[in-house]
Amino acid sequence: MKIALDLFPILLFFAAYKFGTIYEATAVLMAATLVQSLLMYRLEGKLATMQKVTLALIVVFGGLTLLLQDERFIKYKPTLLYSCMALGLFFSQFVLKKNFLKTMLGSQVNLPDANWQTLSVSWIAYCIFMATTNAYVAYEFSTDDWVNFKIWGYIFPLTFIVGTGIYIAKNVAPSESTADDETTK
Repeated sequence: MKIALDLFPILLFFAAYKFGTIYEATAVLMAATLVQSLLMYRLEGKLATMQKVTLALIVVFGGLTLLLQDERFIKYKPTLLYSCMALGLFFSQFVLKKNFLKTMLGSQVNLPDANWQTLSVSWIAYCIFMATTNAYVAYEFSTDDWVNFKIWGYIFPLTFIVGTGIYIAKNVAPSESTADDETTK
C-alpha cells in the first residue's frame, strides 16, 4: 500500500503530461502530492521529514513553474532535493559526527558503527549521482525525454533501496537477546 501511495503522484504526473502539457502535469503533481501527504498523515498520524520536504519543494517549484510558465523549475526540483539530502547526510556524518541514518533507523536495525558509516557514505554518493543525473537529463534533453526519465529512472532508487536492504540484512549485528539465546543452548 505504501509503495502505491509513494508512486501515486509521479504516475499521475506522467499520465497528465502524456495527455496535456508540462504545466498541467505540474498542477496535477502538486495536487496529487498534497493528497498523498494528507493520506499519509491520516494513516500514520504524522508526516516523515522527507515527505514534508518533498511537499514543500513541489509546492514551491511547481508554483514557480506555473506562475512564471518556466518548466525549468519543476525539472530541477529533484536535483535540489537530492543535493539537499546529500549535503544534510554529509554535514551530519562528517561535521556533527552523528550518523543521521543510524538516528533514524537505529531503533529498528542493529548494525555495527562501521556499517552505519558505509551506509551513510553510500547514501551520500547515491544522492549525488541522482542529483547530477537529473541535472544532466534536464539540461541536455527535451522535456519529453526528461519526463520519460522520471518514470523509467525509478529503476535507480528501487535498485539502490533493494541493495541497501540486502546490505543491511547481511550486516545486522546480533541483538543481545539473540546472543543470550545462543550461549544458553
